[in-house]
Amino acid sequence: MATSHSRLRAGTLVAVLGTSTDMTPPTTPGTPTASNVTSSGATLSWGPSTDTGGSGLAGYNVYREQGATDPQLGSPTTNSITLTGLTANTQYQVYVRARDGAGNLSGNSALVTFTTTGGGACTVVATTQSQWSTGYVIQPVTVTAGSSAISSWTVTFNLPAGHTIAGWNAIFTQSGQTVTAKSHNGNLGPGASATFGFQGSRPNGNASLPSGYTCSSP
Repeated sequence: MATSHSRLRAGTLVAVLGTSTDMTPPTTPGTPTASNVTSSGATLSWGPSTDTGGSGLAGYNVYREQGATDPQLGSPTTNSITLTGLTANTQYQVYVRARDGAGNLSGNSALVTFTTTGGGACTVVATTQSQWSTGYVIQPVTVTAGSSAISSWTVTFNLPAGHTIAGWNAIFTQSGQTVTAKSHNGNLGPGASATFGFQGSRPNGNASLPSGYTCSSP
């Protein structure tokens, strides 16, 4: 009986040791894009992640970039989400992480920046197309007219210290750390959009990006 019991325990041990645990996180999601921005909501979508660890892709966590503490805005099972309950006339910087069935989380996606409507004649959404240790490309920066046509628009944003930019499809001026981008021809019908972009240079190791995007029209 002792021999049989020993064999049973040995077999059980082999079975336990043979069980694999998923320690591999999913791939990082694509850069989110924002659409249908209103005073209290927005729709975000991003390139999907894949999971090869065995437990399968379970969904995504959506976070607001907010310094030391980044609140979670949602946890969809697909690569899109409609955010609700947002604050009017407020900038949001949002990123996404994928999660698998074992609870592993991917790296952070790039940020998308958008400002909810409220009191202005236009809205602005800035998308981080790419970034590296000493620079980045913000494109497109999408300006959308509200319920009425506009004849011009002005976008302002804050540039981190030590950064410089070169832009296109708008007239750029800078005062201190505040950058102003004005339309060449800002005629937009109700709900119509225009885009511009810029490339930034920053000190090596400085991971900050422009922020504080606002849009106005006379």
